[in-house]
Amino acid sequence: MSLHCEIRPATRDDIATIADLADRIWRTHYPGIIPAEQIDYMLAQRYSHAALLAQIEAADQWFDLALIDGKPAGFAQYYRSAPDEIKLDKLYLLPELHGKGYGSRLIYHVKKQARQLGGKTLILSVNKHNKKAISAYQHSGFVIRDSVMIDIGGGFVMDDYVMAKTL
Repeated sequence: MSLHCEIRPATRDDIATIADLADRIWRTHYPGIIPAEQIDYMLAQRYSHAALLAQIEAADQWFDLALIDGKPAGFAQYYRSAPDEIKLDKLYLLPELHGKGYGSRLIYHVKKQARQLGGKTLILSVNKHNKKAISAYQHSGFVIRDSVMIDIGGGFVMDDYVMAKTL
């Protein structure tokens, strides 16, 4: 049975909810993909109140919250990375909701928004060992465009594929 899915713009009132979702999702999904110390570091770096507030209120960035039957279940954050390119920087859904079509709905929503923003290409970065996410993105029409290793500080790197989809 499908539950009602609503995707709406996040506001400053959603910051604690987003941080809680990120903590729950990351601590379930990323062990075995990246070390626990890197999970802690990246959560502190990317999901602090100040970081989330800056992303929610930035002019050329968008942050959306997914609600399933009225309950926060995931989120997406994206921004203009070039005049005709939008980067999907964050897309997360509670693990218990995987495989039910909600992740696809969130990706579809971001693709639609990116087109409305004049984007011709949607890109994202995904950890090379995150097989489940890579498969989901390929199923949505993304292809691997590049391989990158980015120093994020704290002695950690992101070893990612850059994936792209023409809109």
